[in-house]
This record gives sequence, C-alpha cells and structure tokens, in this order.
Amino acid sequence: MLNVLITGAQGHVGSALQQLLDSRQYRILTTDIDEMDITNHDQVAQYMKINRPDVIINCAGFTDVEGCEKDPDKAYLVNAIGVRNLAEAAEEINAKFIQISTDDVFNSKAERPYNEFDETSPKSVYGKSKLAGEKIVTQLCNRFVIIRSSWNYGIGKDFVDELLSAVGKKETFNVAQNRYGVPTSTKEVAKVIQHFIDHDEYGIYHAVCKGSCNRYEFAQAILEYTGNADKIKL
Repeated sequence: MLNVLITGAQGHVGSALQQLLDSRQYRILTTDIDEMDITNHDQVAQYMKINRPDVIINCAGFTDVEGCEKDPDKAYLVNAIGVRNLAEAAEEINAKFIQISTDDVFNSKAERPYNEFDETSPKSVYGKSKLAGEKIVTQLCNRFVIIRSSWNYGIGKDFVDELLSAVGKKETFNVAQNRYGVPTSTKEVAKVIQHFIDHDEYGIYHAVCKGSCNRYEFAQAILEYTGNADKIKL
C-alpha cells in the first residue's frame, strides 16, 4: 500500500483527489496550512521524516492572480520557496514528487493549444511564481511529474462559485471576453494524477478537458446549465 501525501488538501484538486483515491489501495495523508506550512522548511522536513510518504502531491499554492500582483513576496514564498521545501524533502526520502502547475506559465498569445515543448513566458506574478516552482522541481528532483492545467473548477471557491454567488445576490458580473482557456474539472485532473501515482512515468504534462472558450462564453454556459441564463447581467 502506497503512502500518498496530499498538500493543500482542502483546495480544488486536493478535495477531488480525496474523493477519488480508494483508502483500501492507498494510505492517504492530507495536510493544509494548519497541519504543515509548506513555507516552513523545518516543519516540512520533520513531517516527511516522521511520515515518509512514497508519493507527494503538491496541491498547495497561492492561486489568487490579483492577490499575487498585490503581494508578490507571498506569491514566490508559497509557489516557489514552499515548492523547494517539498522538493528537497521528497528527494531526501526518495519519494515521487507531483507538482500541480498552470497554463499561466505561458503568455496566452498562441493561436493553438500549448504543448509541453512550447517556450514559457508568463506575464503575471502568479504565472512567474509558478514557473519558478517548476524550475526548482526539475533541478532538485529525479522522480518528478509536473502537471499543468487550466481554469480548474470543483469543490471550493472558483470562477463558477463566484458567478453563481453573484446570481444569488442579483449582482452584475463583469467577465472578460479576451481571455481564453480550457475549463477543466478537478475530477478529471485527479484521474490524471492517479495515473502518475500508479505508473513510473515522469516529466512535464498538460492535462485539460476538451475544447476552449473565453471567460464570457464560459460564464454563459454556466448560467445556462444551472438554469440561471436570465437571472444576471454579464
């Protein structure tokens, strides 16, 4: 039975993983900031020495794009230094390290889907801090998987939740029409992660659902599927 650690377990991907992984097949360890602050090197090292997971899945991160712009120090602390602490600990105990990343490591100018070999060139502090985390993983770990995804939605606060909250409050919801991406269910991301838990495959991978749209089209689809198409002004 593999010991699998999920950091950031209360977030979107972490919650989806806990629902998916069978406790009869894996010994699942979960932490969030209250149990282990990934930015605290000593806390991370001590936790790993005691629990010695076979696989570490880092779902923790500072993902508030606007928040990262306002507080870049926190963005790099969580998305880069925190990743470094986990990566060092993973290498120390010979654990496989799975890092959840983002399409924001690209510049969003391509007219086709990005692939794993495209050059990264993030524009936002969030994207830059996540790319810094990726580079640290590739430098420190021998057995690593980096999974880049896009517009994840699931359990917890996200674009879907914010939109439906605005519906409940009968507020106008401002949506950009020039931002494109691929809405991706965290349930599907969790399935991809499980594949890498179970198989000796390593490297950088993109994991998104099919299709693409802009934020406005995404919002329209959400309202339509939830029966709220006429209840809010976009």
